Parts: sequence; C-alpha cells; structure tokens
Amino acid sequence: MAALTEKARAFLQNPYVGEVTTIRPDGSPHTTVVWVDVDTDEVLFNTAVGRAKERYLRRDPRVSLIVVDPEDPYRWVSVSGTAELDTEGADDEIDKLAKKYLGQDEYPWRKPEEQRINVRIRPERVETTGLD
Repeated sequence: MAALTEKARAFLQNPYVGEVTTIRPDGSPHTTVVWVDVDTDEVLFNTAVGRAKERYLRRDPRVSLIVVDPEDPYRWVSVSGTAELDTEGADDEIDKLAKKYLGQDEYPWRKPEEQRINVRIRPERVETTGLD
C-alpha cells in the first residue's frame, strides 16, 4: 500500500473536485466528478447505491482518482488502488462533504429512497505534482 504524504493529505483537504475512473464491464473506462475526503492514508468519495460507479466497483474494485487545483492545473494528486464499499456512516459522510463543498450542513439533493455508500480507495500508487 502506498502512503499519502502530509502535503498530499493537506492538498486533498481543499474543496477541489476529483475525477474518478472505474472500469465498465466491457473494459472501457468510466470517469465522473466526485467530492473527495481523506482519512489517514485512504481517500474517500461518496455515491448512491445503484449508480454506475458503485456497480462497476462491485464488479472490479480497481479505481483511479485525480484531484487538480482549479487555479493551477500543474498542482495535482493522483491515487490509484483498490476500492472498498461500505454503507456504514455514508449519510454522515455525504453531509460532511456538503459542508466542505457547498457550505451546507446537509446534502441538499438527497432522495428519500436513496442509500448512500462510501468508497474508500486503498492507495497502491500515489503521484503528485506541484506540491513542493
């Protein structure tokens, strides 16, 4: 398992969106924008059960995420590894992310029938540029 540096962890605390890539059943990449959190050496994002990301990760847990500074595209953190999915604490996590990205205490687009799920990326490779 690769480790995030202190500078990479600090960078990921910023409200910069990430782009996560999963693998479709036909082997082609599927990339979407996500809100990002960091927990020690794991990077997290949150989605809803039934969405493409969740379905693809259950089939193949390999995942890649890049977060780029919107003010400087030469500052970024990339994490590739294996995803672990868990619904425990996922509602609290999406509210935490809503606070980080929107300044709101609760995620405003929650649907009553929606079940949230956390995706934890166990880094196997961490690459950074411009964090010196």
